[in-house]
Amino acid sequence: MSTNKSKIAVIGLGKIGKVVATNLVKGNRPVIVASRKIEEAASLANELGNLATAMEVTAAIKEADIIVLAVWFSAIQELLVKYAAAFQGKIIIDPSNPIAPDGKGGFKKIIGETESAGQIIAGLLPKGAKLVKAFGTLGAGSLASAARIKPASILFYATDDNSIKGKIDELIQDSGFEPLCVGKIDQSIRIEVFGDLHEFGALGKTVTLKEANAKI
Repeated sequence: MSTNKSKIAVIGLGKIGKVVATNLVKGNRPVIVASRKIEEAASLANELGNLATAMEVTAAIKEADIIVLAVWFSAIQELLVKYAAAFQGKIIIDPSNPIAPDGKGGFKKIIGETESAGQIIAGLLPKGAKLVKAFGTLGAGSLASAARIKPASILFYATDDNSIKGKIDELIQDSGFEPLCVGKIDQSIRIEVFGDLHEFGALGKTVTLKEANAKI
């Protein structure tokens, strides 16, 4: 295992967070898991084995180079304000989708029709932090079942910072997927729920690189 890989923390251990952490461990990638409830993090770390370490949220942010904020869109906004100093200079991954139950068994968008969670989060970034929109283009079920299949399934991402693309590509590959950057954060709306490159949007399924290139 390479020792120069970035340290990863997954904060928030709901469906998406658990799958992301599990996929990374399966890819032989050490991961820090953190939650508001340390017992929950400790339980998952114990389940995942030696490559997983449970930490309090503050410690996880300080320790990691890349932080996956696997929590609701509104909670990401709160975390960026609360831990602004600790997030300085970090790579922040936002998998969130700005949705809420619509009362009819489905979901509705909770921000403007032409707004994206990625762009809103980008406006809240602490000094020197770098944002990546990733790990939210598939539902938790597909994120678990489509990892490490052949041909590889695509995980789209967006970032304004070209200097971190290598680290993000490596992280997505270690998670069992093929990375594909769709552009800058202003393209986030395409890879959020209802977007043309989201499983629960026009795409409707997981896709291979060949299929993805035809859509971009």
